[in-house]
Amino acid sequence: MAANRYEFVTRWRVEAAREDVFAVLEDTCDLVRWWPSVWLKVEQLRPADASGVNSAYRLTSKGWLPYVLAWNMTTTEKTPPARLALAAEGDFRGTGVWELTQNGAFTDVVYTWVIVADKALLKYLSFLFKPLFRANHNWAMRKGLDSLKLELQRRRATTDAARAAVPPPPGPTFFGPRKRKKWGVG
Repeated sequence: MAANRYEFVTRWRVEAAREDVFAVLEDTCDLVRWWPSVWLKVEQLRPADASGVNSAYRLTSKGWLPYVLAWNMTTTEKTPPARLALAAEGDFRGTGVWELTQNGAFTDVVYTWVIVADKALLKYLSFLFKPLFRANHNWAMRKGLDSLKLELQRRRATTDAARAAVPPPPGPTFFGPRKRKKWGVG
């Protein structure tokens, strides 16, 4: 296996109907609002076709390490509310698959992310820093789970006051004033 190939499997468990979780995850354009610790910018390049797939987006993301990733995502499969798959290309290329299973009052979410890193920093330093890059991904996914739980609380709130009482999601790290302005963060 190439040093710059990564396979991540993330497991989340949230108290919610999988239809509600799927609705949050499938709305790519809304990632910046509810998961701002990772998603800095999302631009829709192409809407979905009649079958609900082939939508394309330009994404800018980061974790807690001080580097930014730019990549394109195409939705390759959409089976509500059970499965959502994507293809990625840009600073990395590969596939991501969200699988959602209802388990009583909870939804079990498994995200499988298989990529080859092409950004120079990741490509050429993976042999040395792979554990650090893996930790960065794991941090981003923990923030995603925290943010998803908050977003579900917001969506379940029945009044404006209840919605306002939900804390904001965690924001990005290692972002000085110039970077915040460049990406429109904070």
